[in-house]
Amino acid sequence: MISSTAIAAPEIQHWQTKNGMDVYFVPAAELPMIDIRLTFAGGSAYDGDTPGLAKLTNAMMSQGADGMSADDISRSFEDVGAQFGQGSLRDMAFMSLRSLSAKEYLDPALDSFTKVLWKPDFPETDFKRLKKQTLIGLKAQLARPGSIATKAFYKAMYGDHPYAQPSSGTEESVTALSIPQLKKFYQKTFVAANGLIAMTGDIDKAKAKSLAERISSGLKKGEAAPKIPAVKRLEKSQRIVIPFPSKQAHVFIGSPGIERGHPDYFALYLANHPLGGAGLSSRLSKEVRDARGFVYSIYSYFSPMASAGPYIIGLQTRGSQVEEAVKVSIEEINKYLKSGPTDKELNESKKNITGGFPLRIASNSDIVQYLAVIGFYDMPLDYLDTFTSKIEAIDKPTLLDAYKRHVKPENFITVIVGGEQG
Repeated sequence: MISSTAIAAPEIQHWQTKNGMDVYFVPAAELPMIDIRLTFAGGSAYDGDTPGLAKLTNAMMSQGADGMSADDISRSFEDVGAQFGQGSLRDMAFMSLRSLSAKEYLDPALDSFTKVLWKPDFPETDFKRLKKQTLIGLKAQLARPGSIATKAFYKAMYGDHPYAQPSSGTEESVTALSIPQLKKFYQKTFVAANGLIAMTGDIDKAKAKSLAERISSGLKKGEAAPKIPAVKRLEKSQRIVIPFPSKQAHVFIGSPGIERGHPDYFALYLANHPLGGAGLSSRLSKEVRDARGFVYSIYSYFSPMASAGPYIIGLQTRGSQVEEAVKVSIEEINKYLKSGPTDKELNESKKNITGGFPLRIASNSDIVQYLAVIGFYDMPLDYLDTFTSKIEAIDKPTLLDAYKRHVKPENFITVIVGGEQG
């Protein structure tokens, strides 16, 4: 049997293009493919007083570019078997391309990709259509208790911080958005100093450098976006109950956790695994779901971001059981804070995490996403190579100390939506 630590992670190479765009590259010659992912500090945390701006700007870039229509762009990728992707999260906006590495396929795919990146047209007709689709989506969220709970949870946890705003915006903010606003956001965000290129595939470093120069050459150098403000720690608990006509209640419990790159990340990742991160074998699932039958599902996780992302305990239960389910969940967390995992839980969690890690970097698409995250959050280049050894090195006192310092149930936000008919 081969130990997980014996499986070498890919070595990450890093440099900058002539106009200052960071590049993160891993060669992978096993398949005749190339995966490229661009990220920019331009997620919804940068919306300011216009929620939905980042997401709509990103979506509009592929609706028309350099005279090509949305259909033209889509067809140009399909004709060479390439896959184009784009999106906007809280911290970042991204664009991705997967293509065959042969020149006859890669060159036309890159040509369309760079047109979308460099010369979006923001056509009026498509803007109106996407605004309408966004507004329809926002109305549809009002019929989903899970969406209502998520928005209320982030708003309660983050208050006036940029993370509090819904990434898709509000009906009022989206209605008010205009094309000049999108163009201004694009011009400020999609610049070399504010982005990076992650790349892996069937090319050597010389070819990767050539591709990176080609991709970045049409971007202005610009300036890096300002850092997202620090998140204030909660000083008291808050309970929010939102009526919704459903049998099932959606519940979120938690508080701000840690930012990406925090020195306690590995200890907290390991600490959460036996509690609520191991699926049906986790302690919360065994105690709240199996032993008492209070919930359909329950889980917990840390979600680090540029500033402190949330620590979330999520569960779904019948309305008649919601109070007991929340009570027992908090009790189990308090028990864990006192004694931590058993030796068996700790050992099994380490084996599960380290044994499964090679599968998380098994494909090029997995690797390119890791490269983008590592670069965007300025994480060590040996992050993938040292992940399992860092997990294995953590002992119970270290784990429990970190968990106690970051998890304060007395300051938890609890949001309950629905369950009135249960």
